[in-house]
Amino acid sequence: MGSYESAERVQDEAGRQYHIGLAPGEVAPWVVLVGDPGRAEAVAAHFDDRRIERRNREYAAITGTCRGREVTVLGTGIGCDNTEIAVVELLACRRDLTLLRVGSCGALQEDIAIGDVVVSTGAVRLESTSLGFVDEGYPAVAHHEVVLAAISGAEAEGIPYHAGLTACASGFYGWQGRRGQIIEPRDPDLPERLGRWRVANFEMETSTLFTLATLAGIRAGAVCAVFANRPANRFIDAGSKSEAEVAAIRCGLAAIDALAYMDAKAGGKPFHIPYASEP
Repeated sequence: MGSYESAERVQDEAGRQYHIGLAPGEVAPWVVLVGDPGRAEAVAAHFDDRRIERRNREYAAITGTCRGREVTVLGTGIGCDNTEIAVVELLACRRDLTLLRVGSCGALQEDIAIGDVVVSTGAVRLESTSLGFVDEGYPAVAHHEVVLAAISGAEAEGIPYHAGLTACASGFYGWQGRRGQIIEPRDPDLPERLGRWRVANFEMETSTLFTLATLAGIRAGAVCAVFANRPANRFIDAGSKSEAEVAAIRCGLAAIDALAYMDAKAGGKPFHIPYASEP
């Protein structure tokens, strides 16, 4: 990189972003966001080819062709702060984005099995990152088309799924009420309380993603593999982890297929309306 534009817009003369290392022309309109940078490789394993590969700090980006369309996968690292940087810098590269998080989560309902996927319809904002943009009462909502597409993707791939609210925390231990560590959480009853409120799952990125996407006027959604069931106090075994991760990836890529189909059927209208456009 050469010199940077300013302290407000930290990008070089080519528009290459300071953290994610990508520039305009290197980001596809379809972006899969994964927390684990190693999961970026697992997503890219489904690509037909790779055009761009960038590694900078914890960010790992691959742009290539997948099922006949350009897709970027970006490993962001854990947490809403990393997600904020990723979304803002992706938007500096291009505006016509659809963002789909493919991650992992802990179930807060007894009937959500380890290995299932959860499609987020909205998020409880327990994190503070999104407060840099909006007030506490602002809703974090997934785009309705992405929710429908993710459900369609799970159905198409035969993956057990659930759809519902996601609680998004600022941390893994204290903010998710995990007991039994040397340092005990301030609110150990939080998972049980969220469960009573019919919140489906717990994770650490989604509410900032939804908030920023709404502010930017773009689509975003999330599909997460269930790695833990908090009411049962069970965590996924090592042998099943990869299988659950692949299921979430398959669901996410099938969701992009569904969204592309919906866009084609919309015929230039703002939304795909099934009863108006289906034969």
